[in-house]
Amino acid sequence: MTDLKAKTLINFKKAQSLLDKIIKMHDDGAYCIDIMQQNLAVIGLLKSAHQMLMEGHLNSCFKNAMASKNEKRKQAMIDEILKVTKLANK
Repeated sequence: MTDLKAKTLINFKKAQSLLDKIIKMHDDGAYCIDIMQQNLAVIGLLKSAHQMLMEGHLNSCFKNAMASKNEKRKQAMIDEILKVTKLANK
């Protein structure tokens, strides 16, 4: 496993752990602002993981597609990146 993949997995596991904590806080009737702060921490971890995934994809799959002579594959890869970027910016 590459260093980037390992860091991404760590972020996902931290987010999962925080989500479990948020659910418990909610069930226990914790203060709303405290829950929102933990929620923002999860969002930050997931955004960071997304960026790491994008970096890994661009440096491997995308780079390989662009190096190929297959124009259809290149366009499909560009379309995928645009689609994911649009979704991330919503």
